[in-house]
Amino acid sequence: MTPRTAHPYRDLDVIDARAPRFNQAVVGVGSLLAVVTGFWPILALLAAQLGIGLRFGRRYCLACVFYFEVVQPRFGEGPIEDSRPPRFANLIGFVVLGVASLEYLAGLTLVGAGFGLLVAGLALLAATTGFCTGCWLYRIGAHVRGVRARPLDPAAFAELGLSTDDGHDDQVVAFTHPLCTDCRELTSRLRDAGRSVHVIDVRDHPDLARKYGIAVVPMAFTVDSSGSVLRIAG
Repeated sequence: MTPRTAHPYRDLDVIDARAPRFNQAVVGVGSLLAVVTGFWPILALLAAQLGIGLRFGRRYCLACVFYFEVVQPRFGEGPIEDSRPPRFANLIGFVVLGVASLEYLAGLTLVGAGFGLLVAGLALLAATTGFCTGCWLYRIGAHVRGVRARPLDPAAFAELGLSTDDGHDDQVVAFTHPLCTDCRELTSRLRDAGRSVHVIDVRDHPDLARKYGIAVVPMAFTVDSSGSVLRIAG
């Protein structure tokens, strides 16, 4: 087996991108089965499993353990991504599955089935296409909460490692994680384009990540010589 880049139970700030898709497949198939058969306790079990995984970690998420211990060793590690977007998606799944279970318990079968089918549809969409609605919502929120297009002061230039030379070309600040596949691809692409990139490792500088509202990696922004933030990308 090829050595893992990210340890599944220690490097919790990142995750093999295939693991959430495997988990979504389990949730999607289970939710669909529950609605079709009318055996709604499956929805409650799926909600409980998501809640336990969110609270106690991947070691207690059965689908995650199966993926990391059985599937990943056979098929290899996939791209490594920030774990926060899929975690947020799991939180949404936990809430909606919980609501669906309560609706069934209250005798509102059609409402419960509707919520169950919603989870099934979105989970299977993520599993088959890679488009995760909850992840997308998280990333939108991360961009909204992140770096604003406002001038940076001299202190910000210093802590971000930027040049204060007025004649300097626009500079790029890239917040990254050393294990993140997209982070390496982004910085490589920027440097290949001849851009001056100042990389900030969020693992080594969590204080700067918090200060500049970096809620997902990679996150990069371009700064001109006056300190104005021109473009934000992630």
